[in-house]
Amino acid sequence: MTVTHAGRRTPKVAKTNSVFKKAVMAVSGIIMVLYLIAHVVGNLKAFSGAEAFNSYSGWIRTVGNPALPGATALWAIRIVLLVAVVAHIWAAVSLWRQAKRARPDGYVTKKSVAQSYASRTMRWGGVIVLAFIIYHILDLTTGTVNAEGFDSTPYDRLVASFSNPFVTAFYAISVILLGMHLRHGIWSATQTLGQSNRRREKTVSLFALAFSVVLTLGFLLVPFSVLFGLID
Repeated sequence: MTVTHAGRRTPKVAKTNSVFKKAVMAVSGIIMVLYLIAHVVGNLKAFSGAEAFNSYSGWIRTVGNPALPGATALWAIRIVLLVAVVAHIWAAVSLWRQAKRARPDGYVTKKSVAQSYASRTMRWGGVIVLAFIIYHILDLTTGTVNAEGFDSTPYDRLVASFSNPFVTAFYAISVILLGMHLRHGIWSATQTLGQSNRRREKTVSLFALAFSVVLTLGFLLVPFSVLFGLID
């Protein structure tokens, strides 16, 4: 009978795979963060009025013209973002399953060591955020579930969507979970990419918190402004 010791060293291949998957998570996460920054800046155009917001939305679809025909640049961005999302989910699920296999139930006592609330809810928070992204696309991009429909302007769809308190509440919950996910993700990415150490750990943690809070508030400004009539 072979006894597996809880303290045995992880095989070299497993360690290499783990490092690769963490690197995939970090790089794909950086791509998504860059997109989120651009997205929140675009959202804030709503405060400039319908014309400015609609012009910005139109520019996104024609960026790169005439060198690139139609919405080529936009679709390239969408494809890169989709690949990043799929890679991020794959790496997260794979690492979770790998960690679970390494700690079989009933043999190693499960402990929560220096584990924040955000890190404990990363998986479920990620699932909720993914569900929100799908709804968000159907609502504001395709207009499928939007009261104004696809033939309306982007500004009209924005106002119609966030005038509904239930939609705004769902948006707010998803964005807050995204912020929590982002805070933990930034910290983890710096660890994976070797940009953090014991001396800089506090600074990195504070930066991750400040960045995620600012981005979250940026995303929440527009929906609540619409809900309370500051944008109409």
